[in-house]
Amino acid sequence: MAEEDPRILELRERRAKAQKAGGEERIAKYKAKGKLTARERITELLDTGSFNEVELYSSHRSEDFGVGDRIETDGVVTGFGTLDGRTIYVYAQDFTVMGGALGEVHGRKIARLMDLAAQSGSPVIGMIDSGGARIHEGTRSLWGYAQIFRRNTLYSGVIPQISLVMGPCAGGAAYSPTVTDMIIMVEKQSFMFLTGPEVIKSVTGEIIDMESLGGAAVHLGTSGTAHLTAPSDKEAIAVARRILSYLPSNNTENPPFVDTGDDPDRADEELNHIMPDNANEPYSMHEVIER
Repeated sequence: MAEEDPRILELRERRAKAQKAGGEERIAKYKAKGKLTARERITELLDTGSFNEVELYSSHRSEDFGVGDRIETDGVVTGFGTLDGRTIYVYAQDFTVMGGALGEVHGRKIARLMDLAAQSGSPVIGMIDSGGARIHEGTRSLWGYAQIFRRNTLYSGVIPQISLVMGPCAGGAAYSPTVTDMIIMVEKQSFMFLTGPEVIKSVTGEIIDMESLGGAAVHLGTSGTAHLTAPSDKEAIAVARRILSYLPSNNTENPPFVDTGDDPDRADEELNHIMPDNANEPYSMHEVIER
């Protein structure tokens, strides 16, 4: 049996290392909090074995402020796969790599993925878990955000864009999800705000915790920014899968059709009793839909 090419072995080793870019210790600490890693989240979303990663070996080019070490993936996993047989593009920020902070290459990876999704007419799912801009890179990180925001608006109404906020979402990281079609937040785990409790305390003197400032309950019940919440990563991903099952892949297609055996032209006498004669009298829309 011929020996395997050492270059292939080297490539496999490099790939395995890149897939655990945050390091075993950080990954273990992250999982100890009951969270799925970025790669586990993607695996949970897509059909088994369908994920194809792009730009695995990308890393930042900054040399300043002690960030000279090249960390592959640059803190975000990007690629495509299938969900119930349909092509889906997905990116998941990796909090175990530089806190998921967005830099130039990180932003470029997401922007390129969105371009690929639009070109193929496929939905794009973002799994947000980021401390915000990578300050070490200065204006380069802001360039990365600008590329993402531009595509959020260009592709709005063209392909479905869904954001799963699965961890902290501070500063610039909070802007992109709010202009996508839907936000799903994980309860007691995800937060969205422009600046955190410590900054608020230093500026205004107000003491507030992260949950009260920008937790899932606040954005679902008060600000209206979030559309849905779920108690865990897995359940949030299940919600996203269900939502996608209702949506077309792009603006030129019809929504998926499922034959339920329920005749859309059937009559239902109960509707005569549910709907009031007085237009000013309230009634349950949920009951009408369920009928």
